[in-house]
Amino acid sequence: MTAPTARAADRTLLLVGATDQHLERAKALGVRVVLLQHPDKITPYQTGLADVLLMVDYTDWDTVRPLAEASREVWGFDTVASLTEAGLDMAARLNAHFGFPGTGPEASRRMRNKFLMRQHLTEQGKLSIHWDRVTDRASLDAFAARAGYPFIIKPTDATASFGLIRVSAPGELDATWDRIEELRGRRSDRGSTLYTVSEFLMESYLDGPEYSVEAFSFAGRHVVIAVTEKLVDDTHFAELGHALPARLAPEAHARVTAAVEDFLDTMGVTDGPSHTELRLGSRGPVVIESHNRVGGGHINELVEAAYGIDLLGYGVAWPLGLVEALPEPPKARAGACTRFVLRDPGTVTAVSGVAELAARPDVLAVEVSVAPGDPVRPLRDNWDRLGFAAVTAADTDAAIALCERLTGQIRIDVTPAAAPADALHLEAAA
Repeated sequence: MTAPTARAADRTLLLVGATDQHLERAKALGVRVVLLQHPDKITPYQTGLADVLLMVDYTDWDTVRPLAEASREVWGFDTVASLTEAGLDMAARLNAHFGFPGTGPEASRRMRNKFLMRQHLTEQGKLSIHWDRVTDRASLDAFAARAGYPFIIKPTDATASFGLIRVSAPGELDATWDRIEELRGRRSDRGSTLYTVSEFLMESYLDGPEYSVEAFSFAGRHVVIAVTEKLVDDTHFAELGHALPARLAPEAHARVTAAVEDFLDTMGVTDGPSHTELRLGSRGPVVIESHNRVGGGHINELVEAAYGIDLLGYGVAWPLGLVEALPEPPKARAGACTRFVLRDPGTVTAVSGVAELAARPDVLAVEVSVAPGDPVRPLRDNWDRLGFAAVTAADTDAAIALCERLTGQIRIDVTPAAAPADALHLEAAA
């Protein structure tokens, strides 16, 4: 990344939605920032840092369009950007409205909506798995007869593995339909809460290890920054961690990166960061889903430690013309890993060990999101994790070993949840 310049001081960015970190990156460039922020997401830090703050439901086009037009008249912003899931479509739509370059609104919408992604890939002859939309209870039976078991059901507009269901046998179909009906019409209660779950997608289960590809597109040219190895447990959908560079043979690495570059071309992504998840199994590399933003799970910190590339920084600098395009993929200079802290359901009674880890030079970040008295829910998705540690080491093997050791030093004591009465009766009878 380049240092702020006199040219930067003349630039103004309309930023749609943001975390504190996103706004911080933009202001570090030395540019003026007009922030469109949802009233539910504003923080005191953002209030003090943004040059102009407009609190509005930024997912509502009829509200945002006239406000953005008036803002351009007053503050003359040079481009529109977003690095947050709920703001991506609006930023793309505003850029098209004002004639600014960037990934177009149709491409952005396809990237966010899993049904539209599958539909577009099928139309382009780029998808070889079974998939369909859930319409009613009978559609589950019809899909199972066509695709076989297991198969996956997921909301079309959710993140962080929220609402994912694995259907392994015919006897699970009734319970699966009940779960779909339970989720339909509600929002994720943590994380990305600005979308309502409405539609569900069914697709073939994919075997093989899972990876994510962190890339950045420069006016239609895609540069793969890193391939990230996912640390998972097949008994649930919550990710256990991430490690990079992925421990892939050169041939496998080339297949993965080529598949993602072709995918981004097919989807119409032209500019900015992307995070593409795929499995490399018996069908070859198959994309599961993708986002035209930086990946979660503190992947940005891992990429910066291993490759020296700040994807969030590039995400705000590139549309403003304040950073040069990367000529080629960077070389790894270290390994990095994130591991998440999990516990069985119950109530938190004590937390310790965080400050000690934060003081270590090889720890990139460490955090615990619960305190004594907080409930621990059954593990279903990424929002049920309790904390994390992110570290760097000489290579990937060393980073994984170090991270596993250090997360074991984070103490979160939990009083187990009481077993249901029927479970206690069965246990006594045994």
